Amino acid sequence: MPRYEMLDNIAHKGLRVSARFGPEYGDDVGLVQAFPTEFAELQREYPIFFRKGEDGSFHAVALLGFSPRENLFLRDGRWNARYLPGAIARGPFLIGFQEQMVAGELHSEPVVHIDMEHPRLRDGDGHPLFLPQGGYSPYLERVITVLRGIHTGVQAGAAMCAALQEHELIQPLALEVRFDDDHAVRLEGLYGIDRERLAALDAARLHALHRDGWLEGAYLVLASLHNMRHLIAEKQRRLREEAGLPVEGLVA
Repeated sequence: MPRYEMLDNIAHKGLRVSARFGPEYGDDVGLVQAFPTEFAELQREYPIFFRKGEDGSFHAVALLGFSPRENLFLRDGRWNARYLPGAIARGPFLIGFQEQMVAGELHSEPVVHIDMEHPRLRDGDGHPLFLPQGGYSPYLERVITVLRGIHTGVQAGAAMCAALQEHELIQPLALEVRFDDDHAVRLEGLYGIDRERLAALDAARLHALHRDGWLEGAYLVLASLHNMRHLIAEKQRRLREEAGLPVEGLVA
């Protein structure tokens, strides 16, 4: 069970966050939530899709593997990509809210919290959170930037998906992927941008999406699908490794 505490440079001065990646840290996931604030970076590495929640609303996800516990970006304690999704990069941290008096009025202010039960804290080594004199370490500064992006991205994601839904641009996908003669998978529950519907929108609707900043996001999602071939190639490589077959010559 998570045990969150408000981050404090005295109470938590000796904490370190592991710099390694692996199943033992909860990184063995096939999907992670994605945010419009990071689409430009994500689309260079990961296929971006949408998932539908129980309430009928959508949220964006980055595909990491072809089953719920498969992350094809993990290898030998490393994350093999140039960009780490914000949902992973935040590690044991999240933004909580604390009521504070500002100019005589009560406001709910965002503050950083840390999950003291998170597996990345168990090793006792890795990134320090604070400098010897008490200031934020470079690692913690980066995490705070990530948390700000997530905080903004959650709101932006809801607004973006609502706008795309309004124009019926989010449509279900039927994805069947064959890796070799013996291995194939059908991906269920994923949605994508309907390219033809997007192209058919009239000028007024396109302008509205562009004005609100969602048109770029839609095209970034479409562009990200080129990463599927890299993900498929990595899956093929691992299947051949498991079978004791040579992997040279596979094209990513």
